[in-house]
Amino acid sequence: MVGPAPRRRLRPLAALALVLALAPGLPTARAGQTPRPAERGPPVRLFTEEELARYGGEEEDQPIYLAVKGVVFDVTSGKEFYGRGAPYNALTGKDSTRGVAKMSLDPADLTHDTTGLTAKELEALDEVFTKVYKAKSPIVGYTARRILNEDGSPNLDFKPEDQPHFDIKDEF
Repeated sequence: MVGPAPRRRLRPLAALALVLALAPGLPTARAGQTPRPAERGPPVRLFTEEELARYGGEEEDQPIYLAVKGVVFDVTSGKEFYGRGAPYNALTGKDSTRGVAKMSLDPADLTHDTTGLTAKELEALDEVFTKVYKAKSPIVGYTARRILNEDGSPNLDFKPEDQPHFDIKDEF
């Protein structure tokens, strides 16, 4: 009587090698090469209104930043849209959340304040935030207002773990 064939067990290192060989997209090192660390962007930082205003596209050698919903994006790659004299330059160097929601460049709308926006404007804001800015522009920081209350006390509703690209050990 012949019993079932004995099961072969892969040794842990052999199993790991098999997984690494078959997994697409994982970085691998060839013999004699040192593996490269995973690529990361620069750490994000906290911007006061005054600091953010320095990145309004007025100086040629400076990056161009704008904030939407308290998230600061680097829009330098779209200099033809956001640079000095460009059509959307009014949005840069500040948190222009209301202007983005209303699709407005009116100076009165170029603020973080979303009070009184309609459901349709809030929906438009979320769509542009996600499909335009988050999808196409690197996040370089957050506005201080997003993390701090007006009096400088911590905003207890801010949760770093819910923020895109926010790594608290890089911040503080």
